[in-house]
Amino acid sequence: MNILAIGDIVGEIGVKKVIKELPKIKEKYNIDFTIINAENSAGGMGITKKIFDSLIDSGADVITMGNHTWGKKDIFAFIDDEKIVRPANYSRGLPGNGYSIFNRNNKKIAVINLIGRTSMGILSENPFIVASDIYNKLKNEVDIFVLDFHAEATAEKIAMGYYMDGKFTIVYGTHTHVQTADEQILEKGTAYITDIGMSGPKKSVIGMDVGVSFKRFVTSLPERYKLADGEAMINACIFEINDETNRTEKIIRINTK
Repeated sequence: MNILAIGDIVGEIGVKKVIKELPKIKEKYNIDFTIINAENSAGGMGITKKIFDSLIDSGADVITMGNHTWGKKDIFAFIDDEKIVRPANYSRGLPGNGYSIFNRNNKKIAVINLIGRTSMGILSENPFIVASDIYNKLKNEVDIFVLDFHAEATAEKIAMGYYMDGKFTIVYGTHTHVQTADEQILEKGTAYITDIGMSGPKKSVIGMDVGVSFKRFVTSLPERYKLADGEAMINACIFEINDETNRTEKIIRINTK
């Protein structure tokens, strides 16, 4: 089984690029299941029903979120759909699903979303404890576990990879919008990469206008971020999973220009 994970879509430019390229990527790499992080897809903050529907219609199986989950109010109209997963360690009682289970190729795939606590500015439950709880709850009914860990700190993401090694099939990071080159199969079999990157404006500062970013960093004065425009790129990873062992045998990074 080949699982495709596409990094944080930033803005409508990123949405259009993914919609255009996704069918080609799926055909080229014989993709069986597709996960897209789209928490920045609507104007850089949140997601709308229109964007959600367009990504699902283009071939995504599930959308994961992060710190901008509630960025657009109309998310409350579809947050309970099983095809959108928000951080499982958000405060208890909030609407939406922290994970969803899908049937594909006679396998049950659990897609889990967690948010980090280091430098995120969001009150949340301990992601390590929640990850372990989810695994213990589902381990006897799920074949493949995939975690999108939406976190700022590299150390926190690496620690999560080792913590769930041998339990989760795949642990990958999102949120920092820069694809890392540390993809690996950990000692106990879990596939890991610190960040799968960003799908959005190529000439940008993590998706935002370069000039505006200069003003913020050079003058230290508050300056409202705005999305960059121009040519778009896609960052993603493909995880090739052995159908007999349910372990990842190969990780392929994608960086389209």
